[in-house]
Amino acid sequence: MPHFIPLQQLDFSRFDRPDLLKKLASSSRQLAELKGLAASMPNQGILINALGLQEAKDSSAIENIVTTHDELFRTDLQSAGALEAGAKEVLRYRQALRHGFEQVRASGLLTVNHILGMQAELERNQAGFRRLPGTRLKDGAGQTVYQPPPPDAIEGLMSALERFINEPAQGTADPLIKMALIHHQFESIHPFYDGNGRTGRLMNVLYLVKEGLLDIPVLYLSSHIVRTKPDYYRLLQAVRDQDAWEDWVLYMLEAVEITARQTVRTVQAIKAALFDYKHRIRDAHRFYSQDLINNLFMHPYTKIEFVQQDLQVSRLTAAKYLEALVGTGFVRKLKVGRSNYYVNIELDRILRAPPG
Repeated sequence: MPHFIPLQQLDFSRFDRPDLLKKLASSSRQLAELKGLAASMPNQGILINALGLQEAKDSSAIENIVTTHDELFRTDLQSAGALEAGAKEVLRYRQALRHGFEQVRASGLLTVNHILGMQAELERNQAGFRRLPGTRLKDGAGQTVYQPPPPDAIEGLMSALERFINEPAQGTADPLIKMALIHHQFESIHPFYDGNGRTGRLMNVLYLVKEGLLDIPVLYLSSHIVRTKPDYYRLLQAVRDQDAWEDWVLYMLEAVEITARQTVRTVQAIKAALFDYKHRIRDAHRFYSQDLINNLFMHPYTKIEFVQQDLQVSRLTAAKYLEALVGTGFVRKLKVGRSNYYVNIELDRILRAPPG
């Protein structure tokens, strides 16, 4: 049966292959373009919120946690108790992302405690590292193909991974290659009872932020993994079976390049829509303000209370603003139970568009 492979045993010169270096260069260029474009947004919080929602949905889908776009975008509008089970899971993922991003931004590190904190947000418990054997991975014939390390090894393995993440001397490879190695190592340790996959995907983007390859968490690989799920799991296992680290790294670099290119198009579309709304609302409505634009783009679905709070106006005034925007075609009014909510038509269209 395949055994656990510590990263410290790897010879990093094996990743100096021409095909790997070529893919590393193209994925790095695409990621740099995304970083620059995101920095040009007047309010980067809009991207963190909108793209974070999308990532929460995609990452949860890998774990067969399914929610609709409507449920997803309404997470801000309803109390947690009123949400469907899938939407609750998605909301927890976004909260875990925010928690992790704040910790990494404040400390410049991605530590075991940060990882524990994100997993606790995801699972809404303080179970910490598992104290039972991890789930055995089996093939189609029922044969065990991988057994995660035993519970008494987890703390030491996670401490070693923490050093690899944060100490440059632990590995001389490019940060994008190290991201791929870290992701594989974490998923192989499988340190938690639940939430290992989602926590590992959060670590990907937060590691890129820690390394300065991104300023904010806007590159999410979950949509690519959803579309290539059989390859993802096959290549994870091929490292354990055949020491096929190069194939795994190529897969992850390809995921970075494709996802960065798609995200550039999404950010460009959001930026264009934001400026279009800004100019047309300013021309059509005397109540235009930058706070109103921020509100409409921070919340794909907004409501009277949000406008009232963000613009510091009365409830009656906020309702009049939103109804006027319905009349001029900027938002669409929908009713859920006794409440009305208002959909930013263009932002909703962008976020629903399939990647491509």
